[in-house]
Amino acid sequence: MAKKSKILVVDDDTAMREMMKLSLGKEGFDVLTAASSADALEAVASGTFDVIVTDIYLGDGTGLDLLEHCRTHLPEANVILVTAHGTIETAASARRLGVFDYLAKPFSPRELLARMKGILRRTRSLPPARAESHRLRFAGWTLDLAARHLISADGVVVPLSGTEFRLLQIFVTHPNRVLDRNQLMDLALGREATPFDRAIDVQVSRLRQRLRDDAREPRIIKTVRNGGYVLAAQVEKAA
Repeated sequence: MAKKSKILVVDDDTAMREMMKLSLGKEGFDVLTAASSADALEAVASGTFDVIVTDIYLGDGTGLDLLEHCRTHLPEANVILVTAHGTIETAASARRLGVFDYLAKPFSPRELLARMKGILRRTRSLPPARAESHRLRFAGWTLDLAARHLISADGVVVPLSGTEFRLLQIFVTHPNRVLDRNQLMDLALGREATPFDRAIDVQVSRLRQRLRDDAREPRIIKTVRNGGYVLAAQVEKAA
């Protein structure tokens, strides 16, 4: 029997919380709910979740506070942020903070379910990730998963955009494995590739610049003809 995906739903609106629990439960998900930021933090501390669905505004905190906590304690969790006060600016800020998807209320159970299935499909399309620490070292660089930035061998901190961080995290948790453009597009940008779409190539080029990797003869992120890209480096836990 396939293992059920574990979902944490966080919302201080009882009706909304129960609607999400019921609709996701009917589809076979293992759903736990929390009515406050404190309850959610307790749940995250005592268990793991494949997806966390959280309102941005909670009575005792915000969904962004919860996200900050998950960066350190549950870095692989996918987060869907929902709010009744959705704006383009809020969505962009959420993306920069590492939110995987964003929904503005009101939304239908069908829309939530479609987003949920899309996230799980994309994450499961990759091979299993290696065990993570909060810092991973590779090719003289260190990726800080909690602070979401790069650190050079000489200690210089290199800030990353949300997309750059997600893309590099995918590479360092799947080193020496060829990842095709469709996988990278889904996981890093949250959408499917279209014909002649070069968005991932642009992001890889930017990452190479961050890593001071020669675009003509890259030694860290290499191009695999008709295959995609591969992080050609050993990855180890850093203190």
